[in-house]
Amino acid sequence: MTYRQRKALRIVGWVFLGLFVVAGIGAGYAYSRRESLLQTALDRAVRKAKRDYNLNVRIGSARFTGLTSIAFTNISVVPEERDSLARIGTVALSVRFWPLLAGKIGLSAMTMDNGLIQVVKRDSLTNIDFLLRQKKRDSTETQTTRRTDLADVAENLIDNLLSKIPDNLSVRNVEFRGMDNNDTLSLLTQTATIRDEVVNSTLLLNRNLATWHITGTADPADREYNLALFAEGPGGRPKPLELPYIQKKYELKLQTDTVRFELRDVDRERGEFRLEGTGSVRNLRINHPAIARTDVLVPTASMKANVFVGENYVGIDSSSTLQLGQVSARPFVKYTLSPSKIYELQLHTDAMDAQAVFNSFPQGLFESLEGMQVTGKLKYDLAFQLDTSLPDSVKFNSGLTPQGFRILKMGRTDFAAINQPFVYTPYEQGKPMRPITVGPENPDYTPLNQIAPDLRNALLTSEDYNFFTHKGFNEKAFRVSIATNFKEKSFKRGASTVSMQLVKNAFLSRNKTLSRKVEEILIVWLIENERLIPKDRMYEVYLNIIEWGRNIYGIGEAARYYFGKSPAQLDLGESIFLAFVVPRPKRALDWFLPDGSLQVRNVRGYFRIIGRLMAKRGLTEPDSGAYGFYGVRLREGLRRQIAPVDSLYQPDSLMTDPMEGEVEESEGIDDFLRRIFRGRREDERRNESPPATVQPDAATGEVAPADTVKTRRQLRQERRERKRREREQRALEEGVN
Repeated sequence: MTYRQRKALRIVGWVFLGLFVVAGIGAGYAYSRRESLLQTALDRAVRKAKRDYNLNVRIGSARFTGLTSIAFTNISVVPEERDSLARIGTVALSVRFWPLLAGKIGLSAMTMDNGLIQVVKRDSLTNIDFLLRQKKRDSTETQTTRRTDLADVAENLIDNLLSKIPDNLSVRNVEFRGMDNNDTLSLLTQTATIRDEVVNSTLLLNRNLATWHITGTADPADREYNLALFAEGPGGRPKPLELPYIQKKYELKLQTDTVRFELRDVDRERGEFRLEGTGSVRNLRINHPAIARTDVLVPTASMKANVFVGENYVGIDSSSTLQLGQVSARPFVKYTLSPSKIYELQLHTDAMDAQAVFNSFPQGLFESLEGMQVTGKLKYDLAFQLDTSLPDSVKFNSGLTPQGFRILKMGRTDFAAINQPFVYTPYEQGKPMRPITVGPENPDYTPLNQIAPDLRNALLTSEDYNFFTHKGFNEKAFRVSIATNFKEKSFKRGASTVSMQLVKNAFLSRNKTLSRKVEEILIVWLIENERLIPKDRMYEVYLNIIEWGRNIYGIGEAARYYFGKSPAQLDLGESIFLAFVVPRPKRALDWFLPDGSLQVRNVRGYFRIIGRLMAKRGLTEPDSGAYGFYGVRLREGLRRQIAPVDSLYQPDSLMTDPMEGEVEESEGIDDFLRRIFRGRREDERRNESPPATVQPDAATGEVAPADTVKTRRQLRQERRERKRREREQRALEEGVN
């Protein structure tokens, strides 16, 4: 080693020695002054809490009990003019030394005794309103600065949360309470400990309702957790986990024997924050009027989830696995927030044993399929994407692919039974009506070949033009329905085919539940895929059982009731009218005037559109008029039931979708969620009174317009209405093509 090298080493050594001495002196000074420094820091934090959040924070005493250990007593946090947020008797904290050098706080130990942490809501006020106000301020500041990176937010949130879980924990007699006016939910932590990565805790639900236990392992330093939650009743007997508060407030019953959670990895990779974990439940029981008629039991369900968060999106990676009973699927979910909101969903499975699929259906979910025996394999694929800035470009594809699939034995319901005469019982508001024989014994029963072609063609043009060529589902209609309902922000347009409507009426209860809708789709697939019922027979039964008015079922009754004719005698106008009222049969008489003719408003435009579509397809002759509209006359005996009408002029519209204004049953997911949380359904809020009508001139039969002087506002409204109806017309033409 040269002289210069030895000299350089001596200089470096003296520099490091000097820095060490300075650091030691600083550390010694800080140590000697640590109590006053602690008090200064606490005073600053108390003032900040008062200034920024209007919180009154009081600490009885605070002192160091070791180099990195602090003990507090008699802590209280009370928002101004609100209920107390927290009261804690004693807290002792120890921080990890090495993270502290890097400017991060990680707890190595924590002891907490005798405390209460509560959230209280009284009317519309809560004791955490200060958080909501701060959130609004932060949101305003964020809008005026740079856009928030969601990956940074997620990483900071998880990092701050996990770093606050100590390696060693001891909590005794600490209650977590939530109060919503007169309802109270309480979890009293009798004990909760983490010792040598082993977790044990005992919590009392509402003091003595049930005892909850959390057990497992936790390694906060490596961010690895494996926990199980279960409950027991008095005397240590097993008891399901449940929260009566949820059932009381939302009519939602949720019970499960065991909940397990495992966090395996937390990482930041190529700009994305990623989190890998698993969750599972055993014997999950669900009951809600919007889900199913009875309890739904899921024996086992689990999910291995790989969550990713990017700058402006969050989702679940396709490497995740969803397990339900004996079958598994690979989900992909992504929600992009900007520049426009985009929803993406995919679900794929490998070829699965068909019987295992049916065995994995939750008990109580699909009652008509219980006990069904099948053979072969099934494979399912779903792809959905909706860009909210371009809703008409929505993508939706769903398919169940069979491989050697066959039905060996029917379940509770034999779907092929309607190939023979049978008795159909319609239901009104859950109550059975009169039984109807669907067969020759019923004089009103009409075979398909004895029903006027105009009626058969008009109804298919309106409801399901591709009925005889599709296999039960019309994906294009689904896409149009999704786009329309999204743009209208409510359930305006359905996508049910004739096959789906037949199954709903013939085989299922009229309970409006999510499970019934899924069961309907499964039954349609079975009937169409296995060719259990010929298409002609399906359409024939459909026409003979659907409702066409108050206590009017089947085309035979409808033709005689409205027009005094047999189904074979119906002309084009009468056929289009009967197609028009199918979505809302109880309002059929509302569309007639006292002289038995049809009112112009809303109806004539419909006749023109359906007639033109039929003519375009060669199902009727082109007509420059309104395709039989002016020739429709209600049976004279019914005309006295038509109420007197207002003579005020009502302008004709191009068309009103029969589903608009009154939907017989709204079964979109938005309606499902509203029903769970007691939201009022839109169709319940609508005015159910019949629309205003026009009064023809007694001499000419023409409609006499009222005052034609209109305000600018009325003219603007008419232009907007005209454009809206033009869009609806184009959508209808696309939907039935």
